[in-house]
Amino acid sequence: MAEISTYEEAVSFIHGRTKFKKIPTLKRMRTFMKVLGNPQDKITAIHIAGTNGKGSTLTFLRGILQETGYKVGTFTSPFLVRFNERISVDGQPIADSEILRLVQKLYPVIMQLDEQLPEGGPTEFEIITAMMFTYFSEGHADIVLVEVGIGGLFDSTNVVMPAVSVITNIGFDHMKLLGNTLTEIATQKAGIIKKGIPAVIGKMDEEALNAIEKVASREHSPLLCFDRDYQVSKRQYQDLWSQRFNFATDTFQFKELRIRMLGDYQINNAATAVQAYLIFMGQKSIPVLEKNVKNGLDKAFWAGRFEHVNDRPLVVLDGAHNEPAMQGLTNLLATHFKQMDIYVVIAILEDKQFHKMIQILGELNNVHIIATTFEGPGKRHAASLVELKTSVKTVNPIQTEENWQLAIAHATREMSSDDLLLITGSLYFISDVRKLFVE
Repeated sequence: MAEISTYEEAVSFIHGRTKFKKIPTLKRMRTFMKVLGNPQDKITAIHIAGTNGKGSTLTFLRGILQETGYKVGTFTSPFLVRFNERISVDGQPIADSEILRLVQKLYPVIMQLDEQLPEGGPTEFEIITAMMFTYFSEGHADIVLVEVGIGGLFDSTNVVMPAVSVITNIGFDHMKLLGNTLTEIATQKAGIIKKGIPAVIGKMDEEALNAIEKVASREHSPLLCFDRDYQVSKRQYQDLWSQRFNFATDTFQFKELRIRMLGDYQINNAATAVQAYLIFMGQKSIPVLEKNVKNGLDKAFWAGRFEHVNDRPLVVLDGAHNEPAMQGLTNLLATHFKQMDIYVVIAILEDKQFHKMIQILGELNNVHIIATTFEGPGKRHAASLVELKTSVKTVNPIQTEENWQLAIAHATREMSSDDLLLITGSLYFISDVRKLFVE
């Protein structure tokens, strides 16, 4: 491409780049950053890694920081509606013109690195990360919440030196890239821990925590761990669409904190966000006001995370895109929606543990599953439906329908007015479906 002159050309150029290189390394990203003048060194950042809950934790943290008066930049993936969501300020995606300007600015450097580096220049995600660092180095936000793409150690975001590191949880996902044990996966995620920088650790298994503690010890990084340094108590649902909990450390106690994102795991994410906020405010020697914490959590909203999009029939969208997320979702259904019949339209990418995910969900007596497909991103495809009926055991028989629009129509025909329609699976699938319900 000789010239990039429109937003559409800019996005097409980004998506046309290589997704992964054979050997994971940060050398290429560091070279990229150096040529650009190391923009990552010019921002104040909080770095967030984890198998699940990164986006929700980021959203809770953004809400509290905004209530405190900060202008908050965020970097997230994937996007649900438009590419621009990945780089946002106070929850507002940056403009098309800014995407075009950033790509035009980086394009000559990318071409230069394509020529110079033996393995070729930066990947798609490295370019998007560089755009984000470049944009925020210009002063568009007071603090930037940077979500890791995959893993941590070799993720392109890991060139940043944050004020606080956060690891939300550890579970089995992206095993081809991160390893087959919790220890291997946790060690990769713990790669974001930097020398002397405090790290807030969410609720996780002892095996994963042990791996993280080893890295933190080596880096002399203080850890603040869930259930040890900060605690949650009195978890309770206030109504169908909100829940409350108490939060405590040795220094702070906040009672009756309310969030509008459902599930035990969202309380955990909210608590992790509060602890990260307390550490950051302590570094700045700024007094913490309880009302900012309460209001920030109460206003937090993250699209596609048990998102209530329709009342009649009752429709919820949830991007439970891997096995740990599906387990959390199933626990929520079993406790909070056990009085309803739940019709589930689900589509999962084939490189996920889709058999296990559907089996977990299908263990509930009141769940009726319709498995479907969708157009996956790039070369990734939705899981095949051919052998699902015979290979997965569920309480109620699995139905299949290749066309997801027809699957939704089929579910709504079978439902009564008292039932719930849950559309779940890949976040890319949720992105497609969400356009039906949200303008």
